[in-house]
Amino acid sequence: MNSGYIITSARERDIGFLAAIERAAAKLLIGHAPEAVLQETTGQDVLEKAQRVGHLWVALAADAPVGFAHVEVLEPHAAHLEEIDVHPEHGRRGLGTKLVMHVCDWATGVGYEAVSLRTFRDVPWNMPFYARLGFTVVPDSALSSALRAVVDDERRRGLDPSRRVVMRRVCAAGGASLGRIDQHSRTQTIGEPTN
Repeated sequence: MNSGYIITSARERDIGFLAAIERAAAKLLIGHAPEAVLQETTGQDVLEKAQRVGHLWVALAADAPVGFAHVEVLEPHAAHLEEIDVHPEHGRRGLGTKLVMHVCDWATGVGYEAVSLRTFRDVPWNMPFYARLGFTVVPDSALSSALRAVVDDERRRGLDPSRRVVMRRVCAAGGASLGRIDQHSRTQTIGEPTN
């Protein structure tokens, strides 16, 4: 049996597992975000819609979801990585990187110019992590109205905007950047996990 992970488009049956992954991953942010925000999970209806339109991917271990990435399209020429979570039991194995790069490869493949996201400025596995993957900070003065609305929504929910940052990665021309992606099935196979 292959003990590796697979990144693939989410299946309808995967959606019920994602809230638990989101809550488990949120525990890593205790002290960085208000408790109320850490208790939030993405609505099942939102995830179901994302799954139907092909904007939701999962990391599978033994056919069970252990991480996911959720994209929203807020602007005509960019995909927004709304949520990415890996269950801490499967952390530090490159799954976060694989999920992010899978989204970037997908965005490139379907013609988006960039991928944007919102993350913590001062959490080591947030802004510095994304910077290593080619994301750069978007100055507040350069935010589109759609991304400004994301910032405003976070402020309303109690997140300190001074601790958060919008980042953007320009899509590379010419195909996948990590792993092997089957464009037909939208699946990426990853080798055996490392400890």
